[in-house]
Amino acid sequence: MTWFTVALVLVVAAAGLLRWRRPAWYWLAFGATLAGLRVLIRYGSVMDACGLTVPPSRWRLALARAANRPIPGPRAPRILRLRPTRTGLVMRLKLRPGQDAFDIAAASDRLRHSFAMYGVTSREVRSGVVEVRMTGYDVLKRVQMPATTDVRPMRVPVALREDGAVHYRDYRSVPHALTLGATESGKSVYQRNLVAGLAAQDVALVGIDCKQGVELFPLARRFSALADTPDTAADLLDALVAHMEGVYQLIRAEQRITSDVADAEIAADIWDLPEHLRPVPVVVLVDEVAELALFTNKEQEKRRDRIITALVRLAQLGRAAGIYLEICGQRFGSELGKGITMLRAQLTGRTAHRVNDETSANMAFGDIAPDAVLAAIQIPAEMRGVAITGDSTGGWHRIRAPHTTLRQAVNTCNRHADKTPDLPALAPFRPALGIPAPADAPAVESIPATA
Repeated sequence: MTWFTVALVLVVAAAGLLRWRRPAWYWLAFGATLAGLRVLIRYGSVMDACGLTVPPSRWRLALARAANRPIPGPRAPRILRLRPTRTGLVMRLKLRPGQDAFDIAAASDRLRHSFAMYGVTSREVRSGVVEVRMTGYDVLKRVQMPATTDVRPMRVPVALREDGAVHYRDYRSVPHALTLGATESGKSVYQRNLVAGLAAQDVALVGIDCKQGVELFPLARRFSALADTPDTAADLLDALVAHMEGVYQLIRAEQRITSDVADAEIAADIWDLPEHLRPVPVVVLVDEVAELALFTNKEQEKRRDRIITALVRLAQLGRAAGIYLEICGQRFGSELGKGITMLRAQLTGRTAHRVNDETSANMAFGDIAPDAVLAAIQIPAEMRGVAITGDSTGGWHRIRAPHTTLRQAVNTCNRHADKTPDLPALAPFRPALGIPAPADAPAVESIPATA
């Protein structure tokens, strides 16, 4: 009995230590089993208390009366499957007649408290089947990406969702995106993860960084073109528009619309072309879009209109030519001038880190997911990297990118520098890879001593 007590104390102490220092290990070792038993034991009473049951059907009542048996009670959704994951539990439910997937979503907060889980989200898998994802701990507190992810061409993992799923940036399904975030909100880390994920793929990276290149130029070995001033950015965007027109001419020449070619082989974008003819896709990263839209005189206003017009054209026409936009900024509002809201309308993906004003959050989610606006402005300042992401479907998630230092991103880009394609249209903007000479320290006049 003494040895059993000692062993039990050691197990409890180890579980407590793991729960404090390594919540993921605790969940896999102890938490998943305890949570699964808790859900199965409490399931019927919890569903009844949350109003997720339906009265018995008429034929069941008639059968009970005919057999002189007790009247059956209300019925909860049937559990089709309950499986543990590395971050929680996934429960698939078969809804009863008269129930709706919205009922489960509306009761998610009550289910979270009743099952003693950290978070509960739900989604409709198909008609009558709902998947409930429950997380056992705060997966966004210390982000740990899975060892293996579903990486595909033009699809990279960039963050972890609050339900434990991996958040992917898929350019084939969401061609253009807008990323907002105030200073020290984690926007740069999100961008580094994106560049590091794309570095290993056959894609041309084009950067516009008007902060004199401090964010993107360290990654220059993997970029096919870079611009660090608005003037250079205007010329670069014009070159991208010319490149887009050249790609469309190639598609027209290779459409194969003659009567002896099957309809499935007709080309409408670069992905329908044969692999030996397919141009390399281009991802354009704009680090601070507001710097491209600001002006102080007539000459700069003309440059600004030229830049915004080129961005709108690329957003409207670039998808079929394999050109994808990733627009980032601290501030994005209609006061940036004409064309900004037109540009926003073409940016399907929206991601907002902590923002300083509600207007920026409204520009990100006001037209697609109004309830995500409140979530974006409530992100605490100490939770750097936490963001709200959504798309035109109206759904949104809370995500957090794993912390990637600039040195780690630079090492990744240098390791894959051989994948950097040479695009003739962008050759004048290819970054110089020489080591720059150290700048002279500015002269500082000494303050004369007072008598």
